[in-house]
Amino acid sequence: MVELFRTNDPTTIAFAMALLRGEDIDCIVFDVHTSVLEGSIGVLPRRVMVAREAAFRARAVLRDNGLAHELSPERP
Repeated sequence: MVELFRTNDPTTIAFAMALLRGEDIDCIVFDVHTSVLEGSIGVLPRRVMVAREAAFRARAVLRDNGLAHELSPERP
């Protein structure tokens, strides 16, 4: 799994997930339960993750839909 981006904004996460699922790209959000444990004050960001094989396509989908500024740097 690789990280596409991390954010505290649940709307951005929902939008990204809808875009990715619309393109049949499996994705998952990490750190949801950690965020709940800290009291839901939004301090800890959640990470949107995809399989390494789908990362290129997923990044393209997010860039094409205005989320380029949210993307984490690519890691080898």
